[in-house]
Amino acid sequence: MYLLWNVLIAFGALLIGGGITYLIMNTTSLNIIKKAEAEAEVIKKNKLLEVKEKSIALKLEHDNQVREDDKRKAAREQQLNQRENQLNQRQGDLQRAQNELNQKSQQVDAQAKALEFRSAEIEKMNREAQKQLEAISGISAEDAKKQLVEALRDEAKTAAMAYINDTMEEARINAKKEAQKIVIQTIQRCASETTVENAVTVFHLDNEEVKGRIIGREGRNIRALEAATGAEIIVDDTPDCITISGYDPIRREVAALALHQLIQDGRIHPARIEEVVAKVEKQVEDEIIETGKRTTIDLGVHGLHPELIRLIGKMKYRSSYGQNLLEHSRETANLSAIMAAELGLNPKRARRAGLLHDIGKVADNEEELPHAALGGKICEKYGEKPDIVNAVAAHHDECEMETLIAPIVQACDAISGARPGARREIVESYIKRLNDLEAIAMSFPGVVKTYALQAGRELRVIVGADQIGDKDTELLSFDLAKRIQDEMTYPGQVKVTVIRETRAINYAK
Repeated sequence: MYLLWNVLIAFGALLIGGGITYLIMNTTSLNIIKKAEAEAEVIKKNKLLEVKEKSIALKLEHDNQVREDDKRKAAREQQLNQRENQLNQRQGDLQRAQNELNQKSQQVDAQAKALEFRSAEIEKMNREAQKQLEAISGISAEDAKKQLVEALRDEAKTAAMAYINDTMEEARINAKKEAQKIVIQTIQRCASETTVENAVTVFHLDNEEVKGRIIGREGRNIRALEAATGAEIIVDDTPDCITISGYDPIRREVAALALHQLIQDGRIHPARIEEVVAKVEKQVEDEIIETGKRTTIDLGVHGLHPELIRLIGKMKYRSSYGQNLLEHSRETANLSAIMAAELGLNPKRARRAGLLHDIGKVADNEEELPHAALGGKICEKYGEKPDIVNAVAAHHDECEMETLIAPIVQACDAISGARPGARREIVESYIKRLNDLEAIAMSFPGVVKTYALQAGRELRVIVGADQIGDKDTELLSFDLAKRIQDEMTYPGQVKVTVIRETRAINYAK
């Protein structure tokens, strides 16, 4: 019983405790709900306030935008009104200008009508005057026009030729100065190969040690050698050779022979150098004289002055475009003798003139004369006959030919120089240059035949007498020379000769 009572008491206590707990929990929940509702109400009010503030701000911004748009519209309307006023003003100006133009156009039309009326009257008067003139002169207007055109054409041709002649004369006056410029430019661009050929001799050495002995202490040996020979000795890094430079070929030969003897002897010092150079100069001079004598004996030319014999020997040391001058003179002499014999002239005189024709190239005194004219002076100085002097001086047309030997020497000189292989010029280019000269001449109307002479130095053109008049030949030679100058490349100058002749042939039976 007691146990049951305790159980009941415990059960009752549990019920009472659970009820109290439920009441407590229910009260807490209600408080939380109320608190949450209060917070939610506060949040709601805050959100409503924020929405109202944003709404007010957007409204203010919208009102400001509307006011700005109104201002811009007002300004735009004002600009449009101003533009409209300006356009209206311009339209008024244009209208006034149009009215003025209409008035002026009416005035011009009236003036034009008056001018037409006046022109008609003048034309009528001109026709009447022309009829009167034709009746008085007996020549129609068309015939008078033709005569006037012919007169003007002849006058224009005469004036053109006079102008061309004046221009050519002025060009001749200024030719020397311009030619000097051209020669200088040509030397700058093209003369390197010829300069090396005519101004440099290469002396070969057995070993490199000799270079130091040739130079000597502080260069005294090489300076003594240059002073004694008059040539420049160039010792550089080129193996086993020394370059001797100078424009005088005899001085270069003396320097080369002196070097050869000094190296063989082994004693190289200034005193020995001077002694050897003097000895070599004497040997070279003797060799020159011996060469001249041997040449005259071989060719059968006798009675020459000793100075001319010496100059002939000097030709051995002179070359032109790779052709030795002495060999060229011997060829010219032999060719001249053969040609003179075929023509029934004196072959000995022709051989003599051919041998001496280039004597001016080795003259001791460098005078400002072409080598042909200088050669003629030298021959005259040393007692040569007038026909020999004239042949030497005229072989490049520096003076007029007076004997039959002169053209023979000129032709044989050209043959020897133009012979394929004689000079350093490609045969194909040489032949092509001659063909081009003749082709250019044949392209002109009225040309019958052309001949390129003297290795392309002269072009002779034969024209038909029935196609070209005497006055036109000068114009043709001028045009042909100008075209050759513009289209071709050639050494020296080309002489253009136009020939026109009339032949009348009849037979008596």
